[in-house]
Amino acid sequence: MGARGGSGLYVGRGTAALVVAVLLSLLAVLFALAALYGRCRHPPLPSRPAAAPGPDPGVPGAPTAVSLRRLPRHLLPLHYELELWPRVRPGQEGPFGFSGQVNITVRCRRDTRSVVLHSAGLHNHRAAVLGPGAALEVEGLRLEEEGELAVLELREPLLAGRQYVLQLSFHGRLREDREGLFLTRYTDLGCSRYMLVASQLEPAYARTVYPCFDEPDMKATFNIRIVHDPSYMALSNMPPIDVSEMKDENGSLWSVTTFNTSLKMSTYLTAFVVCDFDYVNRTERGIEIRIWARKEAVKNGYVDYALNITGPIFSFLEDLFNISYPLPKIDLVALPEFGAGAMENWGLMTFEESALLYLPNDKFTGRKTIIALIVSHELAHQWFGNLVTMTWWNDLWLKEGLASYLENLGVTFVEPKLSLVKREDKVNGSFSLASLFDSITYNKGASITWMLSGFLTEKLFTRALNSYLKEFAFSNANQDDLWTHIQLVIDTQDEVQLPASVKKIMDSWTCQNGFPVLTVNITTGTISQEKFHNKKHENSTDSYNNTWIVPISWMRNGSSQPLMWLDNSSKVFPEMQVSESEYDWILLNVNLSGYYRVHYDQLNLKRLVHLLENDPKAIPAVSRFQLLDDMFALTQSGYTEIEAALELTKYLAGEDELFIWNVVLANLVPDNVESTLKSYEVYPLLKKYLLKRMLPIYRYYAGFIRQNVDALEDDYFAQVYLEKFLATACWLGLQDCLDLSSELYTKWMDNPEYKIPFLIRRTVCCYGVAVGSEQEWDFAWEMYKHNDSTTEDKDILLSAMSCAKESWLLHSISQYACSHPLFMYFCLKHPSDMQLFPQREITLTNLMHLFIQLQVFYNNTLEEDERETATLLLETAKTENMERKELLTRVADWLDKNIDD
Repeated sequence: MGARGGSGLYVGRGTAALVVAVLLSLLAVLFALAALYGRCRHPPLPSRPAAAPGPDPGVPGAPTAVSLRRLPRHLLPLHYELELWPRVRPGQEGPFGFSGQVNITVRCRRDTRSVVLHSAGLHNHRAAVLGPGAALEVEGLRLEEEGELAVLELREPLLAGRQYVLQLSFHGRLREDREGLFLTRYTDLGCSRYMLVASQLEPAYARTVYPCFDEPDMKATFNIRIVHDPSYMALSNMPPIDVSEMKDENGSLWSVTTFNTSLKMSTYLTAFVVCDFDYVNRTERGIEIRIWARKEAVKNGYVDYALNITGPIFSFLEDLFNISYPLPKIDLVALPEFGAGAMENWGLMTFEESALLYLPNDKFTGRKTIIALIVSHELAHQWFGNLVTMTWWNDLWLKEGLASYLENLGVTFVEPKLSLVKREDKVNGSFSLASLFDSITYNKGASITWMLSGFLTEKLFTRALNSYLKEFAFSNANQDDLWTHIQLVIDTQDEVQLPASVKKIMDSWTCQNGFPVLTVNITTGTISQEKFHNKKHENSTDSYNNTWIVPISWMRNGSSQPLMWLDNSSKVFPEMQVSESEYDWILLNVNLSGYYRVHYDQLNLKRLVHLLENDPKAIPAVSRFQLLDDMFALTQSGYTEIEAALELTKYLAGEDELFIWNVVLANLVPDNVESTLKSYEVYPLLKKYLLKRMLPIYRYYAGFIRQNVDALEDDYFAQVYLEKFLATACWLGLQDCLDLSSELYTKWMDNPEYKIPFLIRRTVCCYGVAVGSEQEWDFAWEMYKHNDSTTEDKDILLSAMSCAKESWLLHSISQYACSHPLFMYFCLKHPSDMQLFPQREITLTNLMHLFIQLQVFYNNTLEEDERETATLLLETAKTENMERKELLTRVADWLDKNIDD
């Protein structure tokens, strides 16, 4: 994570980027955070009566859906002999299906006449049970569709202590929804006849491919055999050991690829790919690494970057954990279509193409960073998730949170020049097993892991992880197992002293929802905590009595201080009482080491404002980011007034970090209200106030854009935030920004082969058209109509054309918009409004007018329950707009008083 310098307090720009990497996306979801699915609130799994014939009624800690019922533990799988036969030929027309057979060796733990395992969407047409020396008669095979179960009723019981073999043959339909075993059609080398079969079995889709014990703690070994067309190749978790031939019932020839016996693993990690891909390879510490993709992608070198980074990250993680990767190979496959983004299947990782392929023209898109993060994340899973697997899905954070934390370490090792930022994972709103895979699991898991590593020290934390991995290798664990191993390490040393057991500390973070805000009084040294919530919308019945055990990293007057712990709702820290000197100040949560917000009293804020105005570098960059982000968040949630946040912006002329500028602009100039702001008296004041402070950093980046834009290739923060910064400068009327846009746009007009740098393309096109005339607009329209324009290019150009100032050009855009289904209703009902609307500034009055039109639209087209929901949304929007109007008035008053500061 980079060594701290000098006093152990400050971090350099590169290390600061790493710190931001761990927690930056966390701050984007703080308002929406809820609990990790807390296993702590529930009792352990109940013991099961020996004669229970069916599944348990439910699982503590998991969403209550029938398909999530736990299997009885009468039988435990030991080994699978699995054959899969996707019935796919090149050029074949659908429908497509697959067949197969599976022999599952099980150990009987309790006498039972019923065999219960998972099966979903499969047609099982034969079932047998082989016992020691004889077959057992199967009276019936019952498929329970709702519970996704196959139940075999036997004439005589299976006996505890003995092993049996379950034999089932099955067939099913190949899905095209990218779940289970699915089919994808794709174009390669200019031809569109190609088909690919692949799998995505997490969390509970293995049961849709073969009958199995589809729970993460029911691990077994696998012998896998795939029957496929001879022109394709087959991949699975292990290397192939044989390729033979067979004929089907019609005499047609098929290939049979047999794979080596797998290690003990969960069913969701089994993986299958049948494709006509090429690959590149290298060997790392005796392990073959292959990157597979479409032939065209391999030929053009799009997989080379992934190949170059996979080996070094792989070796870094081996050294970090001090545990060798246990498989003889690892394949990474770029799928043309893949809904999961990426999947860590043991030995056969699968990726959406955009998560693995790096194109030469991607150098300003941040794609390199994203690929490195995703590859590092999935490689971390080879240990956390594959080697050691969570016992049940309510401890999903044990793999996803830890992998999200470790991905940054791997990328920093392999690409130290990259400024990192974590990707965000979309929250799945459905109440199902899939909804566990949300941004809370990833981001909160990574954040509390970062915090844990911080107060333990990296050395002790890594030692504990090593102990945990070795203890539970090829097995399963829950979060208490991790706490136990960390505690064992803590108990054997004297360097780190904790105020409570590791379990008690960490349960306060994983077993309750949300996170705290700490309120600081530097006169008394008192710090209190409460759950961070929206005070504006609370009522008298709301109760927030949560208490966390909070590690507080802090500095005083620029010097680091010993770690403090807040383990009550309120506590006095005499060390944090300050003198009357304006140069005596404190700062909490240094470098975002903790998972909480900080609310300072007015006295400390005043001193921090004074400090930043005199020396911005007196506070580390990540802490400046955190300070501003906390203040704006506290304002939005009713903890403090907007003026307090605005005071902190006075120093910005000395701020040279784009990611810090971004948090300011995101709050003062939100994308969705730019036009509204222009209609208020706040705009000219904001223009004068911000431009004065933006000029130094603007000139720095404008110089790169004009002279050597390639120098920004590895500046991820520029790739992510420069567009917003430049757009704001142009929107505020900075003449050099408008001139720069015109220069680059004219350069493109003179030479259509010239590419405007991607990181500023949208802004340049918009203001190139805005400051231009009919000629610039016509060029955008012609480029929009080009057949080779990508969807993204068309979106940028369409947006640019709407930036024109001439009313007749805007009328052309409105006519085009009226051909779009989304706007047809308004064009038909209010043709004059649609013709004039693009010319207007979008004021609150116009928005209210639009709300009325939307209300009419909803009332005429939606069902009653949908109308109620839509009305509620509209009322909320109206309220928010009125609140924003009041806020803008206060901002204008403050700017008017401070405009010349």
